[in-house]
Amino acid sequence: MCKRQARSAWFLVPKKGHTKDMTTRHLSMLRSYTPADLLTIGNASCGTISIFLCLDYLATGTSRYVWIAFVLLPGALAFDVLDGYVARLNRQRQSLLGADLDSLADVISFGVAPAVLGFTLGLRGGWDMLCLTYFVVCGVSRLARFNVTASALSDAVTGKVKYFEGTPIPTSIVIVVLLGIALRLGRIESDLWFGAYQVGPALLHPLSLIYVASGSAMISATLRIPKP
Repeated sequence: MCKRQARSAWFLVPKKGHTKDMTTRHLSMLRSYTPADLLTIGNASCGTISIFLCLDYLATGTSRYVWIAFVLLPGALAFDVLDGYVARLNRQRQSLLGADLDSLADVISFGVAPAVLGFTLGLRGGWDMLCLTYFVVCGVSRLARFNVTASALSDAVTGKVKYFEGTPIPTSIVIVVLLGIALRLGRIESDLWFGAYQVGPALLHPLSLIYVASGSAMISATLRIPKP
Protein backbone atom coordinates (compact mmCIF):
# COMPACT_ATOMS: atom_id res chain seq x y z
CA MET A 1 0.00 0.00 0.00
CA CYS A 2 1.49 3.28 -1.02
CA LYS A 3 0.58 5.86 1.58
CA ARG A 4 3.12 8.52 0.67
CA GLN A 5 3.57 10.27 -2.63
CA ALA A 6 7.07 10.90 -3.98
CA ARG A 7 8.30 14.43 -4.47
CA SER A 8 10.81 15.67 -7.03
CA ALA A 9 14.23 14.10 -6.55
CA TRP A 10 16.13 17.31 -5.82
CA PHE A 11 19.03 15.39 -4.31
CA LEU A 12 19.96 14.02 -7.75
CA VAL A 13 20.49 17.50 -9.23
CA PRO A 14 23.48 19.45 -7.91
CA LYS A 15 22.92 23.10 -7.04
CA LYS A 16 24.34 25.76 -9.30
CA GLY A 17 28.02 26.17 -8.60
CA HIS A 18 28.03 23.03 -6.49
CA THR A 19 31.24 21.07 -7.09
CA LYS A 20 30.87 18.07 -4.76
CA ASP A 21 31.76 14.73 -6.32
CA MET A 22 29.42 11.91 -7.26
CA THR A 23 30.05 10.03 -4.00
CA THR A 24 28.65 12.94 -1.99
CA ARG A 25 25.55 13.07 -4.15
CA HIS A 26 24.96 9.36 -3.64
CA LEU A 27 25.22 9.77 0.13
CA SER A 28 22.81 12.69 0.01
CA MET A 29 20.13 10.21 -1.06
CA LEU A 30 20.65 8.28 2.17
CA ARG A 31 20.45 11.51 4.16
CA SER A 32 17.12 12.25 2.50
CA TYR A 33 15.49 9.26 4.19
CA THR A 34 12.70 10.21 6.56
CA PRO A 35 11.77 8.17 9.66
CA ALA A 36 8.88 6.71 7.65
CA ASP A 37 11.32 5.58 4.95
CA LEU A 38 13.41 3.78 7.56
CA LEU A 39 10.32 1.89 8.71
CA THR A 40 9.63 0.94 5.09
CA ILE A 41 13.18 -0.40 4.84
CA GLY A 42 12.43 -2.43 7.96
CA ASN A 43 9.45 -3.89 6.10
CA ALA A 44 11.64 -4.88 3.12
CA SER A 45 14.32 -6.29 5.43
CA CYS A 46 11.83 -8.57 7.20
CA GLY A 47 10.61 -9.93 3.87
CA THR A 48 14.12 -10.47 2.54
CA ILE A 49 15.36 -12.29 5.64
CA SER A 50 12.20 -14.43 5.61
CA ILE A 51 13.09 -15.59 2.09
CA PHE A 52 16.67 -16.40 3.12
CA LEU A 53 15.41 -18.41 6.10
CA CYS A 54 13.13 -20.43 3.82
CA LEU A 55 16.21 -21.31 1.76
CA ASP A 56 18.02 -22.29 4.97
CA TYR A 57 15.12 -24.56 5.88
CA LEU A 58 15.16 -26.25 2.48
CA ALA A 59 18.91 -26.78 2.76
CA THR A 60 19.04 -28.01 6.36
CA GLY A 61 15.53 -29.10 7.35
CA THR A 62 15.86 -27.11 10.59
CA SER A 63 12.31 -26.13 11.53
CA ARG A 64 13.23 -23.05 13.55
CA TYR A 65 14.32 -21.31 10.35
CA VAL A 66 10.89 -21.56 8.77
CA TRP A 67 9.17 -20.53 12.00
CA ILE A 68 11.28 -17.39 12.18
CA ALA A 69 10.44 -16.78 8.51
CA PHE A 70 6.75 -16.85 9.43
CA VAL A 71 7.18 -14.48 12.39
CA LEU A 72 9.04 -11.93 10.28
CA LEU A 73 6.11 -11.37 7.91
CA PRO A 74 3.69 -10.06 10.57
CA GLY A 75 6.67 -7.92 11.59
CA ALA A 76 6.82 -6.60 8.04
CA LEU A 77 3.10 -5.79 8.25
CA ALA A 78 3.69 -3.85 11.47
CA PHE A 79 6.39 -1.79 9.76
CA ASP A 80 4.06 -1.23 6.80
CA VAL A 81 1.32 0.15 9.04
CA LEU A 82 3.71 2.28 11.08
CA ASP A 83 5.42 3.93 8.11
CA GLY A 84 2.15 5.49 6.97
CA TYR A 85 1.32 6.60 10.50
CA VAL A 86 4.74 8.19 11.01
CA ALA A 87 4.59 9.88 7.60
CA ARG A 88 1.30 11.55 8.55
CA LEU A 89 2.74 12.85 11.82
CA ASN A 90 5.14 15.17 10.01
CA ARG A 91 3.56 16.43 6.82
CA GLN A 92 6.13 19.23 6.63
CA ARG A 93 8.82 16.76 5.67
CA GLN A 94 7.54 14.64 2.84
CA SER A 95 9.49 11.63 1.66
CA LEU A 96 11.28 11.88 -1.67
CA LEU A 97 11.13 8.13 -2.19
CA GLY A 98 8.09 7.15 -0.16
CA ALA A 99 5.63 5.87 -2.75
CA ASP A 100 8.08 3.81 -4.80
CA LEU A 101 10.01 2.59 -1.75
CA ASP A 102 6.79 1.45 -0.11
CA SER A 103 5.68 -0.45 -3.22
CA LEU A 104 9.01 -2.23 -3.65
CA ALA A 105 9.06 -3.25 0.02
CA ASP A 106 5.51 -4.60 -0.23
CA VAL A 107 6.37 -6.67 -3.30
CA ILE A 108 9.12 -8.39 -1.31
CA SER A 109 7.28 -8.92 1.98
CA PHE A 110 3.72 -9.56 0.80
CA GLY A 111 4.33 -10.88 -2.70
CA VAL A 112 7.57 -12.82 -3.09
CA ALA A 113 7.98 -13.95 0.54
CA PRO A 114 4.51 -15.58 0.88
CA ALA A 115 5.04 -17.31 -2.47
CA VAL A 116 8.42 -18.64 -1.31
CA LEU A 117 6.81 -19.87 1.92
CA GLY A 118 4.26 -21.81 -0.09
CA PHE A 119 6.99 -23.36 -2.22
CA THR A 120 9.01 -24.18 0.91
CA LEU A 121 6.13 -26.06 2.54
CA GLY A 122 5.47 -28.25 -0.48
CA LEU A 123 3.78 -26.32 -3.31
CA ARG A 124 6.45 -27.36 -5.78
CA GLY A 125 4.47 -28.90 -8.63
CA GLY A 126 4.63 -27.33 -12.07
CA TRP A 127 1.11 -25.92 -11.80
CA ASP A 128 1.83 -24.80 -8.24
CA MET A 129 4.76 -22.71 -9.43
CA LEU A 130 2.58 -21.18 -12.11
CA CYS A 131 0.01 -20.24 -9.44
CA LEU A 132 2.69 -18.73 -7.21
CA THR A 133 4.12 -16.74 -10.11
CA TYR A 134 0.65 -15.47 -11.03
CA PHE A 135 0.19 -14.30 -7.45
CA VAL A 136 3.44 -12.32 -7.44
CA VAL A 137 2.75 -10.78 -10.86
CA CYS A 138 -0.72 -9.72 -9.67
CA GLY A 139 0.83 -8.08 -6.61
CA VAL A 140 3.32 -6.16 -8.74
CA SER A 141 0.57 -5.08 -11.14
CA ARG A 142 -1.74 -4.00 -8.35
CA LEU A 143 0.93 -1.79 -6.77
CA ALA A 144 1.85 -0.27 -10.13
CA ARG A 145 -1.81 0.54 -10.78
CA PHE A 146 -2.13 2.18 -7.37
CA ASN A 147 0.88 4.40 -7.99
CA VAL A 148 -0.52 5.53 -11.32
CA THR A 149 -4.13 6.08 -10.19
CA ALA A 150 -3.61 7.33 -6.62
CA SER A 151 -4.00 11.01 -7.55
CA ALA A 152 -7.20 10.31 -9.50
CA LEU A 153 -8.69 8.36 -6.57
CA SER A 154 -7.75 10.99 -3.97
CA ASP A 155 -10.32 13.16 -2.25
CA ALA A 156 -10.08 16.74 -3.51
CA VAL A 157 -10.31 18.17 0.03
CA THR A 158 -8.25 15.80 2.18
CA GLY A 159 -5.90 14.47 -0.51
CA LYS A 160 -6.40 10.94 0.85
CA VAL A 161 -7.21 8.00 -1.38
CA LYS A 162 -10.90 7.20 -0.87
CA TYR A 163 -10.79 3.49 -1.65
CA PHE A 164 -8.57 0.69 -2.93
CA GLU A 165 -9.24 -0.92 -6.30
CA GLY A 166 -8.75 -4.59 -5.50
CA THR A 167 -7.51 -5.94 -2.20
CA PRO A 168 -4.27 -4.42 -0.87
CA ILE A 169 -1.26 -6.70 -1.23
CA PRO A 170 -0.68 -6.96 2.57
CA THR A 171 -3.88 -9.02 2.75
CA SER A 172 -1.64 -11.91 1.69
CA ILE A 173 -0.81 -12.17 5.38
CA VAL A 174 -3.99 -14.31 5.55
CA ILE A 175 -2.24 -16.90 3.38
CA VAL A 176 0.80 -16.72 5.67
CA VAL A 177 -1.40 -17.43 8.71
CA LEU A 178 -3.05 -20.35 6.91
CA LEU A 179 0.34 -21.83 6.03
CA GLY A 180 1.48 -21.33 9.62
CA ILE A 181 -1.49 -23.40 10.81
CA ALA A 182 -0.63 -26.10 8.27
CA LEU A 183 2.96 -26.18 9.53
CA ARG A 184 1.81 -26.36 13.15
CA LEU A 185 -0.47 -29.32 12.33
CA GLY A 186 2.17 -31.08 10.26
CA ARG A 187 0.13 -30.71 7.07
CA ILE A 188 3.06 -29.88 4.80
CA GLU A 189 5.02 -31.56 2.01
CA SER A 190 3.19 -34.79 1.04
CA ASP A 191 0.55 -34.18 3.73
CA LEU A 192 -0.68 -30.82 2.44
CA TRP A 193 -4.42 -30.23 2.69
CA PHE A 194 -6.45 -31.40 -0.36
CA GLY A 195 -3.63 -33.62 -1.62
CA ALA A 196 -2.01 -33.41 -5.05
CA TYR A 197 -3.13 -34.32 -8.56
CA GLN A 198 -1.34 -34.97 -11.81
CA VAL A 199 -2.88 -32.57 -14.33
CA GLY A 200 -1.42 -33.10 -17.75
CA PRO A 201 2.35 -32.74 -17.65
CA ALA A 202 2.64 -31.33 -14.13
CA LEU A 203 1.54 -31.72 -10.51
CA LEU A 204 -1.09 -29.49 -8.89
CA HIS A 205 -1.79 -29.06 -5.19
CA PRO A 206 -5.30 -27.55 -4.95
CA LEU A 207 -4.08 -25.51 -1.98
CA SER A 208 -2.04 -23.39 -4.41
CA LEU A 209 -5.30 -22.07 -5.86
CA ILE A 210 -5.63 -19.84 -2.81
CA TYR A 211 -2.78 -17.82 -4.32
CA VAL A 212 -4.71 -17.53 -7.57
CA ALA A 213 -7.77 -16.28 -5.67
CA SER A 214 -5.72 -13.74 -3.71
CA GLY A 215 -3.92 -12.48 -6.81
CA SER A 216 -7.17 -12.15 -8.75
CA ALA A 217 -8.73 -10.14 -5.91
CA MET A 218 -5.75 -7.78 -5.93
CA ILE A 219 -6.08 -6.90 -9.62
CA SER A 220 -9.88 -6.66 -9.62
CA ALA A 221 -11.13 -3.36 -11.03
CA THR A 222 -14.63 -3.77 -9.61
CA LEU A 223 -13.74 -4.78 -6.04
CA ARG A 224 -13.47 -1.54 -4.06
CA ILE A 225 -12.21 -1.54 -0.49
CA PRO A 226 -12.77 1.66 1.56
CA LYS A 227 -9.43 3.06 2.74
CA PRO A 228 -9.32 3.74 6.49
